[in-house]
Amino acid sequence: MKNRRGDTATRRHGDKAPSPRVPVSPSPRVPVSPRLRVSSPRPPVPPAPRPRVITLLTDFGTVDYFGSSMKGVTLSINPDARIVDITHEIPPQDIESGAFTLLAAYGSFPAGTIHVAVVDPGVGSSRRAIMVQAGGHFFVGPDNGIFSYICDRQPDHRVFHLTKEEYFRTPVSGTFHGRDIFAPVAAALSLGVNPKDLGVEIKDYIRLESLAPKKLKNGKLKARIINIDRFGNCITNVTHNELTPEMIAAGAQLTVKGKTIKSFKRLFAEGKAKKPKLFGIWGSAGFLEIAAFSDSAAKLLDCRSGDAIIIKTI
Repeated sequence: MKNRRGDTATRRHGDKAPSPRVPVSPSPRVPVSPRLRVSSPRPPVPPAPRPRVITLLTDFGTVDYFGSSMKGVTLSINPDARIVDITHEIPPQDIESGAFTLLAAYGSFPAGTIHVAVVDPGVGSSRRAIMVQAGGHFFVGPDNGIFSYICDRQPDHRVFHLTKEEYFRTPVSGTFHGRDIFAPVAAALSLGVNPKDLGVEIKDYIRLESLAPKKLKNGKLKARIINIDRFGNCITNVTHNELTPEMIAAGAQLTVKGKTIKSFKRLFAEGKAKKPKLFGIWGSAGFLEIAAFSDSAAKLLDCRSGDAIIIKTI
């Protein structure tokens, strides 16, 4: 270090080196206020609306482009839509099977779900395109009875004839209303379009035969097969209201295609090693089914959807 004269001086043993100067930033200026300022809490931000669920039920199968085209049109209008396939394997043109499957499935979905059902042998004809509002759900498809069972189950339903073509895809094909009418209408609903803006309310929509079995004389009921599943189980239109546990315990029996069924099981496995092979069982949709353990009841009976069943209850 240097002395006053500018000469360099040797630091003595024990002398401390001068501490380097550390710049100190000035203290921030805090305004003095007679009142403590408290920031107001921000209002809560509402959660973003959940994407609407759109289901598809058709007899199109999965080999052709039909189902994917409906999805493409839907997503082109609402990219946030959540599309769920109920099935594309309804037997071709089997409206009643489609009606049953829709009835069995729709209650598993959240309120507000939009169900597109296309089993449409009358496509291109004068049959109307409709939208049904029932039980907190929406149903879009042809006016051919496919929504009959939904309307039976939900007496508060409303039905609209889809007439506002601005919501359709153009040009509308004469053979593919699933893509050109039903899918875009479902997408519009998923974006919040009011059902009243899609068409006019109607009361004269097409209905299938009632699900309720017919009462005959001598304590008998006339029921029918409304669907046959892939295992060959024959689903009937009989519910617990028509066939009670007391009736079964008293010896109720079914007759279909000339064969009588007296056995009723609680589980499929209960029919494994016991005769007769055919038996009645309550299915998960709440309807009585005719089944055979590890076999097709439909093949054993040589029956199909729509075949009659006579139930003797006493």
